Parts: sequence; C-alpha cells; structure tokens
Amino acid sequence: MSALARYFLQQGKTVSGYDKTPSSITQSLQAEGVNIIYKLATSKIPESFKNKNTTCVIYTPAIASDNAVLKWFKTHDFPVYKRSEVLGELSKNTTCLAVAGTHGKTTTASILAHLLAASNMKITAFLGGIAENYNSNFIYTGDDLMVVEADEFDRSFLQLHPDIACITSMDADHLDVYQNVLEMEKTFREFSKLVPQEDNFLFQKHLPLKGKTVSVQEKADFQATNIRIEEGYYVFDLQTPNEIIKELRFALPGHHNLFNAVTALGMAIIAGSPTCCLPKALFEFKGVKRRFSYKIKTKNQVLIDDYAHHPTEINALYQAVSELYPKQKKCIVFQPHLFSRTRDFADGFAQSLAQFKEVLLLDIYPAREKPIKGITSQLLANKINALKDKNTEQVKVVSKQDLKYILKQSKSAVKLMVGAGDIGDEVEKIKLVLTNEN
Repeated sequence: MSALARYFLQQGKTVSGYDKTPSSITQSLQAEGVNIIYKLATSKIPESFKNKNTTCVIYTPAIASDNAVLKWFKTHDFPVYKRSEVLGELSKNTTCLAVAGTHGKTTTASILAHLLAASNMKITAFLGGIAENYNSNFIYTGDDLMVVEADEFDRSFLQLHPDIACITSMDADHLDVYQNVLEMEKTFREFSKLVPQEDNFLFQKHLPLKGKTVSVQEKADFQATNIRIEEGYYVFDLQTPNEIIKELRFALPGHHNLFNAVTALGMAIIAGSPTCCLPKALFEFKGVKRRFSYKIKTKNQVLIDDYAHHPTEINALYQAVSELYPKQKKCIVFQPHLFSRTRDFADGFAQSLAQFKEVLLLDIYPAREKPIKGITSQLLANKINALKDKNTEQVKVVSKQDLKYILKQSKSAVKLMVGAGDIGDEVEKIKLVLTNEN
C-alpha cells in the first residue's frame, strides 16, 4: 500500500491514508507528504478527501471489513477499489513483470527491479519490502516496464495483466482463503495462464506448470551452476537457454535467495536487459530490509532481522544461518502471524523451530483476525517440547517487555528476530540492549 501511495505522490496526487499503528514506513510517508490517520474515527478523515468527485479510495483486504473509515467511504458511494484492482489497471498500460509464489516474492521482485534499473531500463516497481539500494519499496525510472509482486492472498494476482511472470513456490498457505492445497494450486495455474507466451513464464522446477524452469544446481532452463562461497559471497555461473554467464557474485545467504536471484536474472533477460550489465548489477544488490538483515555483525555476536512467517521460510532461514555460522549456538525469537496460519501449520512450525538451540515465542500477531480458541504460542511451545528429535535446549513464551532481558542473558552467539507482525519494531530496541547502548 505504501508503494502505491508513493506512486500517486509521484503522479502529483494528494495522498492520505489510515494505518493501525505508527511505524518507520508511516513516518517516512508522512515526511514525503502523506497525511496519515491512526484513529478509526470518520472525524479524522481530512476535509479535502470528503469530495467523491475528486477522491479515489484504495484498500487492502488485510484490513478488517468493519473498518469505520472504509465503511464511511463505501456508505457514501465513493469510488472504492481493492489494491489489486488498481495494480491490475496500471498493469494494462505497460509491459508487466509479475512475481508470484508463496515465498520469495519480495526478494525476487526487488532483485529484478534493481537489475532492470541498473541496466538503465525505464521501470516502475511496486515492492513488498524496502529495497536497501533505494531505501524504498517504490522505484521509478520510467513507464516502459512495471515490476509488481503478484499476491495470491484473496486471489489478488488474477487481477493483473502480466507479460512476463514467475512462480517461485506453491507451498500451502492462506488456507483461510483457499479451502485446500488443490484449490490454491489451481489458482496459481490460472495465474500462469495469464501470461500470453509460455516462454515468458518461469517457475521452480518440479512444480506442475508449463513454461521455463528455474533451479539451483539441478538441470533447468535457467540454472545456477559451479556454485561456491568466496569471501561471504555466492559465486556461480548462470546457464540460460542461450548462453552461460560466468562468475556472478551475490551477497544474500541461503539457497532460497540464490534461487530468487536466478529467477530474477531469467526475467530480466527475457525483458531485454543486456546480459553484460547483469554481473555488476547483481553484485551491487544490497538486499531487502527484514530479509536476513544484519543488525549486529561482529566476531562474537550476530543479530539478524527476518520476515519469515511460514515453516518453509523458517527452514530456509535455518539453512542459510547454518551455512554461515555452522558452529555457533543459535536463538530464534519468533512471532507467529495470524491465528489461522498458526493453527493450519502448527506441526510444521514446531519442526522448523525445533532446529534452533533456543526458541523464544512472542504472542501471535492477529493482524485482521479474531482469536481462535486453543491457538496460542504456548501450543507451539508444547509441540516443540513433544518432539523427540529436537535440537532445542530451551523453549519459552515471552512478553515483549521481558524479551530484551532474556536476550541479554542468552548464551547464543547468533540471534534471529523473525516474523511478519510488529516484531520488526522491537529489533532496534534489542540491538541497543545487546550493544550496551541501553
């Protein structure tokens, strides 16, 4: 939503919006000229936005349907659109590159947007996270190409008009929207068929789809080969259908991120990016905030901030951190996101979290949901403790207030703050405590 706000600001529009709580994103938007309200009171709506002839209202389905501000606009017959509908309209008028998948969308889209921008191509990019190179989730260098995350939640991505697209993964998720995995996979296949040319659609090898395959090490149309680690970088060759690009260097850890990079490179090549520009552009990609973001990185102590909120993503995070720090003890602080997701994947969360030596669980972040009886962070703690093959030495449900004291006493050299809720707001506080600045 904030990327759309920035787009309309760039177009010369006056922008206002509602959010539940202040954050670094809302603060930056306010600094850029966006009027943001935090109270669900129609009296807080700016007078200049109460004219239905000059106001367009855009909302995300992540917001509650009984939101008082949204209800006021609907009741008074304002033009009201879902975020996906607006992106769909914008995607009609440009060459649209859409990144879909249950994991890896933000990182892949951010790498892709950076590759294209660094190749001097004219792009408008709407990202789901803050790209470090631009300190923004909105990148604008022109209108020839549009890079967008294709969100499967609420089937939003079916509104888009993609010319080039990918699906990075199709693991079960959003079962509050999709009744079962088969229904979700069917919807992903519908999305893939929106791409007019099959050769312009990329997907992770072994998914039941048609187009060009992507893989790390396994044979595929776009494949990373000759992979090694040198001075903290992945170094690899990229096999494409037409050539081999040698000695690419990429800084983000984990095989999942390497796969994201190969996917982004493939899409950039299909979009016409000169391959001679790609090695330098990839090397200079700094990452995305809250995607394996280092907050402390010293010889004796590491603090990492990450958005992972699904068992598959936690597994990928563990693989990455274990590859980098194989001998160090690791502590994960995890804030489950949504009661329904915690219920649907409780066993998977237990298995993935149990790989860490120390597990600290915050209460579930509800977002748009009401509590579900019996679904708590303590449920996850109990399931981890019941596992016979766990590596974990300590599992504990903790409050945000107690967290900094517990982490200060922790013997784990590597600490991870993980989740898609408001745990990101706690990271700077923990950093200050661990560096003895507070």
